[in-house]
Amino acid sequence: MPIPYGRQWIDESDVESVVAALRSDWLTTGPAVDEFERGVADVAGADAAVAVSSGTAALHTAYAAIGIRSGDVVVTTPLTFVATAATAVQLGARIEFADVTPDTGNIDPAAVAAAITPATRVVAGVDYAGHPIAADELSRIAHDAGAVLLEDAAHSIGSTLDGRPVGSLADVTTFSFFPTKNLTTAEGGAVATSDPDIAERARRYRTHGLVRDRAHQRTPDEGPWHQEVHEFGLNYRLPDVLAALGISQLARLQQFKARRSEIFARYTRELGDLGLTLPVRRPDADPTWHLYPLRVPAADRRRIFEELRARGILVQVNYIPVYWHPVFEDLGYRRGQCPVAEQYYREEISLPMYAALSDDDQSRVIDAVREVIS
Repeated sequence: MPIPYGRQWIDESDVESVVAALRSDWLTTGPAVDEFERGVADVAGADAAVAVSSGTAALHTAYAAIGIRSGDVVVTTPLTFVATAATAVQLGARIEFADVTPDTGNIDPAAVAAAITPATRVVAGVDYAGHPIAADELSRIAHDAGAVLLEDAAHSIGSTLDGRPVGSLADVTTFSFFPTKNLTTAEGGAVATSDPDIAERARRYRTHGLVRDRAHQRTPDEGPWHQEVHEFGLNYRLPDVLAALGISQLARLQQFKARRSEIFARYTRELGDLGLTLPVRRPDADPTWHLYPLRVPAADRRRIFEELRARGILVQVNYIPVYWHPVFEDLGYRRGQCPVAEQYYREEISLPMYAALSDDDQSRVIDAVREVIS
């Protein structure tokens, strides 16, 4: 059987949780969402979490809650999925890409400092592969410029930095609960923050911008049915039935993290003699690993990729630099502006990494890599 690069781990407790939600009075946003949000906020060390329909929705909601407008600048990394930048562009922002560090693949604080201007509204770092960004340094750089630090933690729920959980490190943090991530709600995401204004704006944005609190309405005496829209939002609600899955998955997050750490350690131990560039963990970080980004000679990457896939090892590449996408090329971005990220991309192959990966299947992966590389 082929071995995917990532997949969910669903057990009977997850099934029972979803069935209970299906039998309840709520299918869309209801009490299960409230409970899930409390659980996410607790894991994140944040005062509030706002559940939404996807990781992309979380980014879009976060930028909107921060107040991104036309002409604002967002400094971010090119080594990420396109949504990190695209959702800001859709709100009118201009993207300034800053290069990454060669060890973690995370945004380089020195490159951010060089890119930041008075027009910068947000610095958006990505916890590549699950390794937290250099949040303290990035916070200082962003705040000194009057900007907000956003941490795209799609890869890293459960990770910590100096013992502090991802979700408490930045002004705003976004999570993804796609099936390949560290826990899943099938589709889903969340915005975590300890800023009450941003949390409230995020809640409104995910529900069309509706204002139901009479104390904040312009015409509160219209009638008991009355609701208003003060700022445009979207329908990014997470259904209760998916939140129920998330509640069950949260209970096993530490189990998922421990297993991913075992898989990471074994890859590193058994592939360390091949002369390849292996992922690293900085001393202050305790990642929940989402990817195992192996780096191979760029000239051999495609051959290695195709030979592994031919053996049923369904490796992936994460990611094409964002500004290489035609939609960004059409906006005037050109290749070559972030050479470290581009070289990282040319060498990177993501090996299978998921909590349900068996020892036998990992042995198949390791044997295949050794055969293809030798």
